Amino acid sequence: MSGRVRLVLVRHGESVWNVEERYQGQADSGLTAAGREQAEAAAAALLARFGTPDLVVASDLPRAGDTAQAYLRHLGIEARQDARLREADVGTWAGRPFTEIAGEHPDVLASAARGEDVRRGGGETFAELRRRVWQALVDAAGTVAGGATVVVFTHGGPIRVAAAAALRLPVPGHLGFAPPVNASLTVIGYAGERCANSVVEYNAPTAWAARAARAD
Repeated sequence: MSGRVRLVLVRHGESVWNVEERYQGQADSGLTAAGREQAEAAAAALLARFGTPDLVVASDLPRAGDTAQAYLRHLGIEARQDARLREADVGTWAGRPFTEIAGEHPDVLASAARGEDVRRGGGETFAELRRRVWQALVDAAGTVAGGATVVVFTHGGPIRVAAAAALRLPVPGHLGFAPPVNASLTVIGYAGERCANSVVEYNAPTAWAARAARAD
């Protein structure tokens, strides 16, 4: 690879379950009206900063795809869907309020906070999430030339583990990164699996209405 590939990771706009403070995982609640406005703001920021990218890739979950559409309409192109860019699978916790889970599973949450890689709700571990997300990004980078820009519409969990993987931080290195706000941009300079990658920018907001929410 000659030159770094710029990977621009975009978190989806605000969803209904973000507002209701529920776990989402790989279920989907749809964007709120504010989330749709955030998607438009993210599209404007992407166009102003990066113009027409060499490739657009998106998680196949509706909240990511709908956020991407605000951008794609300006470009007249389609995104390549990749299920590996989905949010972490949180199993039976999906759709349930944070407060309920905290009351029922305090030990699991405490273990996760300590950095133990537990299966929340019987879903996947963060190590498993990181492997699939990073491989999806490596594969996307491998389809374009060095110096290219790839815009990726995904979720908070994948963005955190991707930043940790880019810097080769051991699991659970993602805990050192705050959950990205809705419609934020994170830029990774990908140089290859044997080279030093970089996190150029992390969690840069694009919309005034964006607010911190749980990554999943």
